[in-house]
Amino acid sequence: MRPWGPQGKTPEVIDESKHGRRMGVDLGRNFNFMGSRQGETDYDQQREKGADSVDQFLHVQSIPLSVRRGGIIPQKGHIGHNARMTAYDNTSLPIGVFDSGVGGLTVLKAIREALPNENLIYLGDTARLPYGTKSPASIARYATQATAKLLQHDIKMLVVACNTASAVALEVLQEQMAPVPVIGVVEPGAIAAVAARPGGSHLVLATEATVRLGAYSKAITARDPDAHVREQPCELLVALAEEGWTNGDIADSIVRRYLDDAAHDAFVADSIILGCTHFPILRDTIAAAVGDSVEVVDSAGTTAAVVHEILSAKGELTEDNEPGTLQLLATDGVTRFARVGGQFLGEPLTAEDVHLVDL
Repeated sequence: MRPWGPQGKTPEVIDESKHGRRMGVDLGRNFNFMGSRQGETDYDQQREKGADSVDQFLHVQSIPLSVRRGGIIPQKGHIGHNARMTAYDNTSLPIGVFDSGVGGLTVLKAIREALPNENLIYLGDTARLPYGTKSPASIARYATQATAKLLQHDIKMLVVACNTASAVALEVLQEQMAPVPVIGVVEPGAIAAVAARPGGSHLVLATEATVRLGAYSKAITARDPDAHVREQPCELLVALAEEGWTNGDIADSIVRRYLDDAAHDAFVADSIILGCTHFPILRDTIAAAVGDSVEVVDSAGTTAAVVHEILSAKGELTEDNEPGTLQLLATDGVTRFARVGGQFLGEPLTAEDVHLVDL
């Protein structure tokens, strides 16, 4: 196996992560629908014609905005705060966070630590995990459906705590959710990587969809043209994280196999970017495999800082001095969500702590 740094030493790891009013939203009546098979078929046909990304796919479609990306997109005019609401009204509203599973809880944890008085609601779309192997049309549809569910709780901000959904659907969610702010985790991850290793060689461990769209390569080189970026799909790491198999021979051998694949032409990385929010739970195993000369970076802490900055600028930080509330939603397997999610969140959970919902 190719060496990733001096062996036998503790690697350096950057750990950056240390119900409501209706607001004029009628979610039951203001959606248009586009069948999932048709959406994926249209996307595949456009791929054959040279549309390499979901954005190109949208540009070549003559589909109304309300049904773009092969999914359910709330009508723009019906999403957002009621004009009668004041900034003061918004301060007590929750921050909404969603991911394909429990991985986004790493981001939620960082937000709780940075903003302990904020109310939070988290949705894990465990019924359709993983997103990383799905088509962009399906991913965008899932993301918009998850967003619609969180809107029912009158969120004041949306955090897309899924690198795959951030890479595919962030821009359209931002457009449709305005003026409610929407942030993803790819941009904060790129910021963290450039800060950790300016002009460095970055290896991004991510899902197939994130790698296929080159999300991190674009985000990092836009900030640091001297950087070298390689993106490695690591779909099995999602399964390991969801099983809670974070160490031991199985996890170690799979991690090392992916690192070997990434180093096939003598590529030497001086940073490893955890380009999936499931991967921080495997941090120790990854760090041990690469050695102490390689920094391991994830976006959780940087994302939490961006959340704080945006809410502060909008005057929407909570004015409550009491600890914030936390509501957990899952689309399937609440017992499993609680068992594994507790490891990500750093505190025990029971099935009674998780509410089963349908998208």
